[in-house]
Amino acid sequence: MTEMTFAKAMNAGLRRAMERDSKVVLMGEDIGKLGGVFRITDGLQKDFGAHRVIDTPLAESGIMGTAIGMAYRGYRPVIEIQFDGFVYPAFDQIVSQVAKLHFRTLGRVRMPITIRIPFGGGIGSPEHHSESPEAYFVHTAGLRVVSVSNPQDAFSMIQQAIACDDPVVFFEPKRRYHDKGDVDESAGLEGPAGLGMDAARVAAEGTDVTLIAYGPLVKTCLDAAVAASDEGVSIEVIDLRSLSPVDYPALEASVRKTGRLVIAHEASQTAGLGAELAAAITERCFYYLEHSPVRVTGFDVPYPNSRLETLHLPDLDRILDGVDRALGRPNSLSGSEEGEE
Repeated sequence: MTEMTFAKAMNAGLRRAMERDSKVVLMGEDIGKLGGVFRITDGLQKDFGAHRVIDTPLAESGIMGTAIGMAYRGYRPVIEIQFDGFVYPAFDQIVSQVAKLHFRTLGRVRMPITIRIPFGGGIGSPEHHSESPEAYFVHTAGLRVVSVSNPQDAFSMIQQAIACDDPVVFFEPKRRYHDKGDVDESAGLEGPAGLGMDAARVAAEGTDVTLIAYGPLVKTCLDAAVAASDEGVSIEVIDLRSLSPVDYPALEASVRKTGRLVIAHEASQTAGLGAELAAAITERCFYYLEHSPVRVTGFDVPYPNSRLETLHLPDLDRILDGVDRALGRPNSLSGSEEGEE
């Protein structure tokens, strides 16, 4: 095991994928000499050359279109969208072409493209630099969508995404880039726990409430589980990892055990991924649920400026309040000191 930051684990995973397959090519704005604004690709152009780590113009649609052409020619392009809010100029290419070409050609053409997107808030960025656009891509058939939450998954899952013959939208929580954790660099593509890219992970076992999160909020939910244990509440934290497809068997097993479900994400609540998860789990586990699913999310507003950002992002207190709602305990919506709201 080697202790690494999330960012270093991403860099190591990209390096391993490039060593494994000479058809892996990285493209993006300032990813070469600079190493990217978050230094995820630091040193890779020096070691692999400018023909494999390509500094592109500031044109996301052009980057995406080039990646499609390269995939047609047998390459495995990995493109970096510098910030989450910059993906929208490439949105048409992704949802109209990348997601549909395999289906449209009856399987003759594959699109092994990995689209890396640093996402979420928490670093005090200006407008267009803090977004949570995952629901747009989850809704689009033909795309795999994943989000990593820790250095080990960053190292393993970026390699799995690049090796996948399907297009993968790879969300990286930018406020976790400096978090440290142990990484098993000797693990194969399945990672040290033998988990594929489409599998959810039980991050903390519990018996009273199932708490589902992904990306930046997994760490916050683990902190919530520790805090709740001081009051005798046992929370099972599930790291979703794959947002599309969803590992519903793992979620069902947890909810059938606990009988209660809380879902947390930074994106706005309306039509967010939490709504789909709540509906799907209710359909699958209706007779096991002792309370309706609870969502703890960002508000239905654009990401606010950095001074107000902490009010928008679900924090420890808001998540614990959601747990109280699921347990029927006094909470911010109950309006009284006892009983359910």
